[in-house]
Amino acid sequence: MKATRQIIKRPSATEKSIRLMESQNTLIFVVDLKASKEEIKQAFKETFKVNVAKIRTHITPQGEKKAYVTFAAETPAIDIATQLGLI
Repeated sequence: MKATRQIIKRPSATEKSIRLMESQNTLIFVVDLKASKEEIKQAFKETFKVNVAKIRTHITPQGEKKAYVTFAAETPAIDIATQLGLI
């Protein structure tokens, strides 16, 4: 049996993330460094019960992996941000 690990660590609440949320229906999360885009997408589907349109990842100079998660049109990112207490 595969050991489960926490893929989604925490949301990023910066000015850039708020701007992306409003303009592109995207939220930024810090995720597990070893997680693939497919694993991240699956984790969001299971955790938030939403459809994910696109995932882009970036490893910061501090060694953290950030996932830019763009949600499908029927899922407003602002709803998820409110659910997480970002707004």
